[in-house]
Amino acid sequence: MRALFGVVSLLVVLAIVGLISVKQLKAVNRVGTAASANADVAQVPQMSGSGSVRDQAQQLQQQVANDVTKAMNQGAAARQQEADKQ
Repeated sequence: MRALFGVVSLLVVLAIVGLISVKQLKAVNRVGTAASANADVAQVPQMSGSGSVRDQAQQLQQQVANDVTKAMNQGAAARQQEADKQ
């Protein structure tokens, strides 16, 4: 009797943990798809597979510098448009 109760309780706990994990995985998947659909989320830079680590690091640094310059130019243009409206 005690062994049967132990097995049944173990199955109940396993079912509860399974339901919670499925619920959590669905929530994580929903957040992941929402983040990928959002245009404001920064994209991971794509690196070419060839070259040394140094070349890849320099490529990444150049890409970040270009992105920062682009963002600064967009901000300056937005401020200029806002100033022109006033």
